[in-house]
Amino acid sequence: MDTSENTTGTKMTLKISRGNNLQGKKADSCQTFLRVEFDGTVLGESDKKQVDPVEKCVDFDFTCSFHCPNDARALSDISHKPIILTVTELLPEEKKVEARTAVLGQAVVDLLPLLQGQCTFLSTVALNPVTRSSAKEIQNSSSKQRLIKDFKPQLSTLEVCVSVSDLVLSEAELSASNLLTVTVETAYSLPESWMLPSGPAPFTYTAALEVPLTAEKDQVLLFCEGQFKAGGHREEKGRQRKRPHQALLVPGNHFLPDAFFQAEPIYEEDGELTGLEDQEFRNEAETTKSRVSWDTEMHCFLDAGGTTRLRQTIAENRLWPVEIMRSSASLAKIAEENLEIPFHGVAFVDVGRLLYPGVSHVRGAYSIHPFSEAKRSVSVLKEQARDAADLGKPRAVSAAGSNKGKAGKHLDGNNKGARDSKEAAKKQPHNQSRIASSVTDSLTEHELPHVNTERNTYVEARTYIIIEIALEKPLVPKTSPEELARRVKELIPPRPPLPAGPCRAERAVLDFRRQIGNMETMVFEQCNELFGTRWEDSVDCSWKQKQTELRGALNVSGRYFTYKEQLKHAVVRIVRDKMQHTEPFGNPQELQAFVSKLYVYLVEEMHIAVNETSSDDVSNEEIHLSVSQLRHFAREANLTGDYQQAVRYYQELVVRQPSEPSHKFEWGSHYVLTGDYMRAKECFHDAVSIQQAHQPSLMMCGVLAMMFEHYKEAQTFLERATQIDPTSVVAWTLLGLLHESQNESILAERSLLEAQRQLRAKEAKEQTQREEVKKDKEKDKEETNEKEQQENEEKSSLACQSPTVDQNPKCADQDAGAQEKPPAQSVSSRSAPSKVSSTIYTETVQFLLQNNALQIAEQALSQELLWSLGDRSVSYRLHLAMLQLLRADYCSAVASLREAMLNSNQDADVWALLGHCHYLQGAISDAQESYERSLNSLQQLSDSHLVLLRLGSIYLKQRKFEKAKVVYLQACERSPSCLTWLGLGTAFYRLDELSLAEEAFTNANHLNNQNAEVWAYLSLICLRSGRHKEAEQFYKYATRFNLQNESLLKEFSELQDQLLVSRLDSCFGASSEAGCKYANTVYEDIF
Repeated sequence: MDTSENTTGTKMTLKISRGNNLQGKKADSCQTFLRVEFDGTVLGESDKKQVDPVEKCVDFDFTCSFHCPNDARALSDISHKPIILTVTELLPEEKKVEARTAVLGQAVVDLLPLLQGQCTFLSTVALNPVTRSSAKEIQNSSSKQRLIKDFKPQLSTLEVCVSVSDLVLSEAELSASNLLTVTVETAYSLPESWMLPSGPAPFTYTAALEVPLTAEKDQVLLFCEGQFKAGGHREEKGRQRKRPHQALLVPGNHFLPDAFFQAEPIYEEDGELTGLEDQEFRNEAETTKSRVSWDTEMHCFLDAGGTTRLRQTIAENRLWPVEIMRSSASLAKIAEENLEIPFHGVAFVDVGRLLYPGVSHVRGAYSIHPFSEAKRSVSVLKEQARDAADLGKPRAVSAAGSNKGKAGKHLDGNNKGARDSKEAAKKQPHNQSRIASSVTDSLTEHELPHVNTERNTYVEARTYIIIEIALEKPLVPKTSPEELARRVKELIPPRPPLPAGPCRAERAVLDFRRQIGNMETMVFEQCNELFGTRWEDSVDCSWKQKQTELRGALNVSGRYFTYKEQLKHAVVRIVRDKMQHTEPFGNPQELQAFVSKLYVYLVEEMHIAVNETSSDDVSNEEIHLSVSQLRHFAREANLTGDYQQAVRYYQELVVRQPSEPSHKFEWGSHYVLTGDYMRAKECFHDAVSIQQAHQPSLMMCGVLAMMFEHYKEAQTFLERATQIDPTSVVAWTLLGLLHESQNESILAERSLLEAQRQLRAKEAKEQTQREEVKKDKEKDKEETNEKEQQENEEKSSLACQSPTVDQNPKCADQDAGAQEKPPAQSVSSRSAPSKVSSTIYTETVQFLLQNNALQIAEQALSQELLWSLGDRSVSYRLHLAMLQLLRADYCSAVASLREAMLNSNQDADVWALLGHCHYLQGAISDAQESYERSLNSLQQLSDSHLVLLRLGSIYLKQRKFEKAKVVYLQACERSPSCLTWLGLGTAFYRLDELSLAEEAFTNANHLNNQNAEVWAYLSLICLRSGRHKEAEQFYKYATRFNLQNESLLKEFSELQDQLLVSRLDSCFGASSEAGCKYANTVYEDIF
């Protein structure tokens, strides 16, 4: 049956095939018919059907259809208006009276699947009775709809099939459109005047807001089914969401199937009143105070133009007004009698989060403010009241007005008024947005005496409403990890994998060389056993005699046959894998030729192996250094300004471990320190090419791209870094700083809020760990006290047995207790170092300063100052001083540290930084005092290496060699390096402890054999010890490595002159002939 003559749009067909478990008033015979309605229009009625009395079912086999226009308005109606199916029973005629009817039940069919790309869908819907039930019974009955199969005998149902002739939305339209869902939940902390008696007329509680429909039109959503509820209990958790248009539905159909409210903590909400100071107020309001509950969900269809306009509207005005009113009259009557909207309030919902990438949901509590016509020129409720009065059907409008979405009129005026109000509200603080407006609410005659006496009732009561706005698809899609990985791969292609290693032939050759090296070692050991360690210089026998004796010893001891068996396997592998010969030879000539060729090849490889063994001692001094030592030495070289030496260490690290990205990352940070940004970029890119997911390198690639204003590349790197480690506070903050530099306020807000959330989670985790450690310590302490108490009880029991010594132990215990208490009190009374508070910006600044990115660190510090509203915290001053120190602005750095020390004068790191500033300024005495204060502080230094190095050098300059020795010994124990051993050796040398000095310099030489001062001191020690040849060799190394210490050069020259004079004196003191001969020897040794 086709009830529509309109042939435009999409034809929708509805088929009701069967009704199950129908219960009529007469059990033996029941005759029913079906009525189908949509949006107040009857689509058709079925023929009268007899219900099977046994199976309680009826086959309606009824089909009707209608044409739905393809405009956005009609599609939006389909999204939230259901088809209503009413089953009516025909009662038997009595005494020729007109036949009577009784409604058996009502069912609803949602058409939303048609807007989600479906052409046909089957549904078994519950047929709910007309009788009213309590809310709990209604929810219980609606929850049974999910278990229809299990409750067939009890629940009446209809089997429905909905189909369309063609897709309602094409694939392109479906992908470009969106579905907006607005849910108005509950208003809490109502004004006191709402609880006063206000006459016999019932009140309606209405909420309204305007949302985009198309690129040019708006639609108004009205929620008029608010219910006043007394306090004393919380709203039920997991309660069911309600449909709109409840006036047309029986109570059982008010609730949406499988749609429930999920409990959400207050601190995870997106709206206002989420702070710790607001939670107590909200708990009280949501438990004890009265409230108005809607719990209604309404869908709105947005076409491509409406979706684009929604995005633009949010970008321009992120605060959406939701108007609230309480009235005893309908909207039409208010307009007809020209009354003011009673209890007219407005709440501003911040929907800016919907422009966050991947975010499609906003929910929170929003404060209600008095509506001010001075700040908002257009009222949605007034427009709706005017339109309802124009229809001329006030009763029909008042019954269905809350269910009717309306296209907005006067779009420019509405948008202007909304914009003005939003901007006025946006200027207020986020969590306490207050619109100070003085609005006189003209109420009906019943309301006027109760409301005129109070003003700003919403503000005084702190009324708020919980609203949820959700989208089917995010307005800004989130870039997938795969897409970001692809973009990074395009910018920095991954390095091809390293060769898998030598092939079988190369491994055979390497194995042969290794066996030759082992044989060489064992032959030398045999020679040492036969001829001693100085066998090369022996003149007792000729070389041939030694060879003959060695061969005999090898044969007698059996080592020759052992060597031959060991070498045999290596030769076999060379024949098989290198020369690839596995078949037997056919004639002796071929065998002889192959053996000759093999012999020549083996001799050549033997010479190569022997040469490699003899040249291994060249790099022995560097091979034993570990990777951790090399990294420590490179960092030390950066701190001391020896950048060339740092580069050599980084080169060694990269050669040692070419597949480790952290070495390239640290090398890049070195180049950032020296200002060579192009090489730094190469290093960071190399690190990413080695490991595409190396987050620190990705962040520094983004930082350098920000510095060079390559914002797209920077965004790719930083977004990839946040996806690799979503808990990284630094990555989210850097991404926020990038968006702020491009004036993308909403994206910047999203990144910074996520950084704050991750920081709070990190601090909560650390707090939990500290509490667990504290509990463990207290538990161990209790166990220890119990053991001590048991031991004391045992001792006291033994002491009581001997009366002669009964009092002494008690006195001793009292004395011991009296002596133990004061130290505990003195320790607790000491001022503990203040803990520097951490924010997202300070953590980011710390990362940037560690990697010497001073430009971006300055931006982060400026944001920290703005975020703290100009309050220069200790953390801010400390990081500012570090930035100024790296920029060589030592005076400003000292001033910042002095300010920080006003609140924290026991912080060891602050004193260390102050010492560095004084040291680099040349204020040696001030630097010494600061370094000593940092080392003597109760708080342990985070990094004492540079402090010890510089304090030791100060002591050496002041000729306080004992103190220098102590400091350098401490440095050698904590973090030994060439410089620490050099300083210790210098102190020993100045104290004339030459043997200890030589040992220290030797250790320094093992860690770095290219330090000229180490070679110079070794040369001085050898000169003073009479080892002139060694002194000459060491001095050559010192000059080779460019010794530039003028004092050492002068000291070396003076020592040479002294030794020359003393030896010449001894020469001329002897006989003339012997003295001249000895003098010539001295000249040869010295010069």
